[in-house]
Amino acid sequence: QVQLVESGGGVVQAGGSLRLSCAASGSSLSTYRMGWYRRAPGKQREWVANMSPRGSTNYADSVKGRFTISRDNTKNNVYLQMNSLKPEDTAVYYCNAWIGSTRDYWGQGTQVTVSS
Repeated sequence: QVQLVESGGGVVQAGGSLRLSCAASGSSLSTYRMGWYRRAPGKQREWVANMSPRGSTNYADSVKGRFTISRDNTKNNVYLQMNSLKPEDTAVYYCNAWIGSTRDYWGQGTQVTVSS
């Protein structure tokens, strides 16, 4: 069982930056594919970025070039650096740890609000 706790959300002006953190406990994250997702008001949850255990990364087109996912296996943490934020990035951001259907864990989310 993996417990994930996100932090680092807040209110920022358009063009600003935030760094989200996801702290894990209960198991090492080193073998998990780690991801960030978000849910904007009135919309379905959408995938933002992920990183494989070997470090390869993928990004949604909407955040490519602005967001960077990283992980520190020694601290059992995952991060999402968000630059050049836009009002449309406003959402609750969720951390995900995944190996397979039986090991798919989510955090409680952290709110990011970008004002114009």
